[in-house]
Amino acid sequence: MPKLKSHRGAAKRFKKTATGKFKRGHAFKAHILTSKERSRKRKLKGTTMVSPQDTAKLRRMLPY
Repeated sequence: MPKLKSHRGAAKRFKKTATGKFKRGHAFKAHILTSKERSRKRKLKGTTMVSPQDTAKLRRMLPY
């Protein structure tokens, strides 16, 4: 069988953890930050886990 290609757009946005889950960054933190509350911007810091409903799709896109 030929090797599978990773979906390059997904590879730039998601990282696989050692247990096989996926982590992602938060959305809505790129621009127009003056109209967003300080606490909201603080909560958007860092990474979070992808929901289990989307994990199967990501597993197909990022096989390795």
